[in-house]
Amino acid sequence: MGAEAEPLRPVYRRVVLKLSGEALAGGVGYGIDPPVLERIGAEIRDVVKLGVEIAVVIGGGNIFRGVAASAVGMDRATADYMGMLATVINALALQDALEKAGLQTRVLSAIEMRAVAEPYIRRRAMRHLEKGRVVIFAAGTGNPFFTADTAGALRAIEIGADAIIKATKVDGIYSSDPKVDASAVRLPRATYIEVLSRRLQVMDATAISLCMENALPIIVFDLTLPGNIKRIVLGEPVGSIVSA
Repeated sequence: MGAEAEPLRPVYRRVVLKLSGEALAGGVGYGIDPPVLERIGAEIRDVVKLGVEIAVVIGGGNIFRGVAASAVGMDRATADYMGMLATVINALALQDALEKAGLQTRVLSAIEMRAVAEPYIRRRAMRHLEKGRVVIFAAGTGNPFFTADTAGALRAIEIGADAIIKATKVDGIYSSDPKVDASAVRLPRATYIEVLSRRLQVMDATAISLCMENALPIIVFDLTLPGNIKRIVLGEPVGSIVSA
């Protein structure tokens, strides 16, 4: 008889999943698509079963985009605060989906609203993760002029995550927009400097700089392909990696 195959071991102990608000909209294009939430909940449950601690940072672009509103004349700080409130709506929807999937979940908001979420406290977030709970970070950094990408990088560094995994609709980083440029080439690996100098649109410059200064790897992957989050934490070559 052959030796039994060893169970697969995760290569990451703690990760931050960066989800855009648009990801929750699915094919609808706006708002929240319940089947998409259900699928993301099942994927996160599979990762938690492996013993990996997972936190989620969520955007609000499916409901309100602060940058877009400021471009047509709204005060930028006001627009950004409205965008942060949109992320809280998404966080509560995701919490509901995760709890339906059987996971203990806590929403921590950078803007205090005690009736619906706990205030963000770094040590409390880490304690929740250590107890096997999924933590959802809402309301960005709590400050205008910072994106959800920057919030993701900041929270990942604060809680000592091993990587930030950014969910997109494409299978990694490309030399240019593959939807526009037919000659765009997929880049399995890139350095932080390359991403910044070539403006590769992985995350905004502030988020990339934060990750670079703290040697935090960024993995960009296709969320529309089921099972990708689990593949990443098991170390399979999924998407593109940005590192030093």
